[in-house]
Amino acid sequence: MIDPQKFWSSNYYNNPPLSDEMIRMAESELSVKLPGAYLDLLRIQNGGYTYGFVYKTAEPTRVAKDHIMLESLAGIIPEPPSQISQNILATQHLVKEWGLPDRQVLISGEGHWWITLDYRNGEIPTVMWLDVEFDQELQLAQTFDEFLKGLIPEVDFNFDES
Repeated sequence: MIDPQKFWSSNYYNNPPLSDEMIRMAESELSVKLPGAYLDLLRIQNGGYTYGFVYKTAEPTRVAKDHIMLESLAGIIPEPPSQISQNILATQHLVKEWGLPDRQVLISGEGHWWITLDYRNGEIPTVMWLDVEFDQELQLAQTFDEFLKGLIPEVDFNFDES
């Protein structure tokens, strides 16, 4: 499992520290209960760039035949949500813009693809890979905890075998 203290690389956008009020506001606006492990990471740094991680996949994606990359993780930045990258509060706007399924919280991505917390099947979200251009939905993990446990530091991943 990744040491949470060694997860974050850069707070490039200088996101403010996470507060309980920000969590309440985000959960209310998105109509979800965010996973505790996700919030624990945001309490260390409220979104930004990670040290770079790989998550192995069961099938190919646009980025590789056997993995996806997690280079950033979105935080909760109340103002102004539309002007700050890596912000889950931009989810509703981006879901409409990119034609994504309902009940998603976008935690990483760049428009053509997303890593999401998918709440379509209940209160505990699965972690999904959604690729708009290739019309691909791939479940990465049953829970965010499982997703974290499956992350491999990019420096330890053998790309020659992938």
